Amino acid sequence: MENSSQESHLRSEKPVTYDSSYPIYAMAFSSFTSPLPNRHCRIAIGSFIEEFNNRVDILSFDEDTLTLRPIPNLSFDHPYPPTKLMFHPNPSASLKSNDILASSGDYLRLWDVHETSVKPLFTLNSNKTSGYCAPLTSFDWNGVEPRRIGTSSIDTTCTIWDVEKGVVETQLIANDKEVYDIAWGEAEVFASVSADGSLRIFDLRDNKHFTIIYASPQPDTPLLRLAWNKQDLRYMATILMDSNKIVILDARSPAMPVAELEKHQASVNAITWAPQSCRHICSAGDDGQALIWELPTVAGPNGIDPMSMYSAGAEINQLQWSTALRDWIAIAFSNKLQMLKV
Repeated sequence: MENSSQESHLRSEKPVTYDSSYPIYAMAFSSFTSPLPNRHCRIAIGSFIEEFNNRVDILSFDEDTLTLRPIPNLSFDHPYPPTKLMFHPNPSASLKSNDILASSGDYLRLWDVHETSVKPLFTLNSNKTSGYCAPLTSFDWNGVEPRRIGTSSIDTTCTIWDVEKGVVETQLIANDKEVYDIAWGEAEVFASVSADGSLRIFDLRDNKHFTIIYASPQPDTPLLRLAWNKQDLRYMATILMDSNKIVILDARSPAMPVAELEKHQASVNAITWAPQSCRHICSAGDDGQALIWELPTVAGPNGIDPMSMYSAGAEINQLQWSTALRDWIAIAFSNKLQMLKV
């Protein structure tokens, strides 16, 4: 997708749909490329069942035939619903010749995804004094320094893991209340959002200090999700609890949003920046809408309209934009995964 609106519309007339046997929440695209013939793009999906026994399935997406199929040998059990799934962001930097998948829930887990099987690599618990670990709400894999994963937890902490060694690099109290999401900007810099309503930036070179970039207009209105623009690190996006608004921020100008996108008709649940354009972002929410926005090159008044829209007909819980297949966005609602072409 280029920065022109003509090529940015969701071609919603023929979405590719996969029906799961369970409600879907966590979802991730792989960017791993294999020399094997007929090896298509993979997508991991996690069940959202309110009990201990859950599942992760890995699907194969064939862009030529527009088919989504499960890979039976790559389905595995997962304790509790995974709160997030994410494949290794830079597989070429890995010493392994296959995919690595991370999941969060009660612990941070890494899985070795082979062609015909999935094997656990690590189960990482940041609590050194007991087997109990406060539930993890989310995590982010550092694309610049792939040995690092940062996790966020309901116990107000963020933990930075060296996943090559399977050890904690550092752990800090990041917010005053539960931390709901975390995102890397640079190799040493990450941000968090929390139930305390703040977005904070941390630098591992001086993690005793942080910068508050944004705070909810209404005190203690939680910020639920955070997306850092990897094409232009000045920009971030966040969403508030029970709000139809996406807040776009410039790290150089704290507190005052660059834009507030308010065309959803119900609460926004997920946001993702385009992997190849610094000015495009997609959002999805309880109104069943997936919207693509093009941000103006110069900050101006609010009232920006989305450039394209897709209606799923049900509350959309999750949204991902593929870095490997940049013309495709995946949404999850109820027990369905749909692939939408941009």
